[in-house]
Amino acid sequence: MTENQNNKKSDRIGIVLYSFYIVLLVISVMIAGKLVYFRYIWEPDPKIAGPLTPKVEVRLEEPVRGNILDCEGRLLAMSYPVYDIYMDCTVMKDYYAGLKDRDRGAFKEKEWMDEARSLAEGLSELFPATSADRFYSIISDGRANKRKYVSIVKGIDYTTLGKVKALPLFRKGKNRGGMIVEQRNIRKYPYGKLARRTIGFVRDNSGIRPEDIKGNPGLEGRFDAMLHGTDGRECLRITDRGKVRDFDSVYVRAVDGQDLQTTINIDLQDVADRVLHEEIDSIPDLEGACLVLMEVNSGAIRAMVNLSRDPSRGNRFEEITNYAVGRKNEPGSVFKTVTLLAALSDGHIHSLDETMPTNHGVVTLAKAISDQHIRDWEREYKTSSISILDGFKISSNYVFASLAVNNYAKNPRHFIEKIYSYGLGDSFDFDLEGLLTPTIPTPDTRYWTNSDLGTMGFGYSTEETPLHILTFYNAIAAKGRMMKPYLTSHHGPCVLNASICSRAVADTVTRALVAVTEDGTAKALKNAKCSVAGKTGTSFATFENGAYKDRDGRRKYQGTFVGFFPAEAPQYSIICCVYSKPTHRQYQGGGIPARAVKGVVNYICNTDPARQEELSRKGKLPVMTASLEMPEAATQGKATVPDLSGLGLRDALYLVENAGLRCHYTGSGHIRSQQPAAGSKVEKGTTVNITLK
Repeated sequence: MTENQNNKKSDRIGIVLYSFYIVLLVISVMIAGKLVYFRYIWEPDPKIAGPLTPKVEVRLEEPVRGNILDCEGRLLAMSYPVYDIYMDCTVMKDYYAGLKDRDRGAFKEKEWMDEARSLAEGLSELFPATSADRFYSIISDGRANKRKYVSIVKGIDYTTLGKVKALPLFRKGKNRGGMIVEQRNIRKYPYGKLARRTIGFVRDNSGIRPEDIKGNPGLEGRFDAMLHGTDGRECLRITDRGKVRDFDSVYVRAVDGQDLQTTINIDLQDVADRVLHEEIDSIPDLEGACLVLMEVNSGAIRAMVNLSRDPSRGNRFEEITNYAVGRKNEPGSVFKTVTLLAALSDGHIHSLDETMPTNHGVVTLAKAISDQHIRDWEREYKTSSISILDGFKISSNYVFASLAVNNYAKNPRHFIEKIYSYGLGDSFDFDLEGLLTPTIPTPDTRYWTNSDLGTMGFGYSTEETPLHILTFYNAIAAKGRMMKPYLTSHHGPCVLNASICSRAVADTVTRALVAVTEDGTAKALKNAKCSVAGKTGTSFATFENGAYKDRDGRRKYQGTFVGFFPAEAPQYSIICCVYSKPTHRQYQGGGIPARAVKGVVNYICNTDPARQEELSRKGKLPVMTASLEMPEAATQGKATVPDLSGLGLRDALYLVENAGLRCHYTGSGHIRSQQPAAGSKVEKGTTVNITLK
């Protein structure tokens, strides 16, 4: 073959290959174009795509909400699972109808419905409120109308779920019996109403009325994100056999919420609640009351009771409004301690035994202020002078208005600065939402006079919350160190002010506070089980027109006692306030508040192991038990004690409760012992005592 022929042959091969390349390139471009078209432009015919495309449903997976615990690990709020039962009433129906042997299909359908009748009878035995005929009607109607998701019963516990699964038809499972089980968690408060305003509410929890969750939501609301955890996400593909997980979609597992430990001691909370109820329940003139108990050295709140009258519940006192943080009023004479502390710290007085002229109770630089108590003093003791200590014991407005006006009239800002340094002018970060900021007037206000300075000296013209007043007195008990009150271990102890005064001044003020309880306006505490230092206060709330009286001469009282104990080595500080409706009766701090504080003091002293004393049988306070309340109908008949060994408290509680029994527990961890023993036959309502370690 010549060279020319070889060249021509090579050219033909090249042309063929090039043409083949062009063809492949064109095909590739067409394919790429089609892919782009299908991806971004083309849309299927909805009439065809609908039946052929499986439907996907996104379902949120609820995490288990964290528990709320008291300071010793006892459950104040817990979540546990309940189960809702639904039924796919169409299972096997189409299969039976499609059998070639129609007689056999009809026989199998009748057999299924007979089992449905037995199922209905079994359900009625477990849930007597609904008849067997009603259950059967629900199932048969669902089957006739081809319903795949019919509600059967809701909110049952794990034990009952096992019994339901064992019933005819349901025991065949989901695909043949149609049983659908859905789990959800509900919130349980083992101690009932104790500290409910402090603990708070879960907004989506069943049984909680909307009016109960207005305002401050308590710890449940304040720490909702931490307690709730993180929702999971699951995609379900809807098929002829029901809903199944779509494995082509991303599954996100739920993260359970964290537990929250509080500083509350449920025993002390129970005592404070009972004492306050006993003092106020029978008094129609009262609107509400609060009592807060705090540890001196740490600021940990061990009890916080807030009771307000609820017209929707027979005017009973319930935990609805948090007065301790959400109500501020003129504090009255408990504020005289502020004036005394300032005057001692600034050197205006050096001893409680110093005297001043009585001047018939008229303050020299603020003539609008006068004091009937001083005129009574002059007549009784035939004297024209009074000591600072005696003025404090009888709670003289004249004495403390004079201290404020005589020493701070030239520089009232300094007195106000002292108030702020005592933590009584600002709010602070607290574990509950809604802590109000105090109201303190200043010389910058338009109508400021020395009379304003004088009224501030004895507790008017300012507004404070009970928690602010307690924090101030707690600092005196701690020799000048001001601790921030706290309710959860999430925050822990924190110092607001390392020293609001010297130890010597704190000791002097403590001496004055002890004199009030021994020989002053708080004599109700004189015979308490330990020495108490404190101060009474009585103030009036204003009406809408700003007056302290209405047209009928009635007043709205706030009576307060605040102090600490034991006075010589303070462990706890305490405040109690009562709030009255418009009334002609007087409600002073030396009455109900002082008596309520005495009840708490005596309980703590009687149960202090160091004192080796037993709780007095003559006392008014019943011993607190951590028992679950049961409806009367659930406590009749016989019950079998369940085996609780090795279980956690959450599981044990609902097993005991579902058996119609009550539960009392001690310790934390897992159950080591129980009494009565597992398997025992006892009367419903019997208390099962369990120990956890």
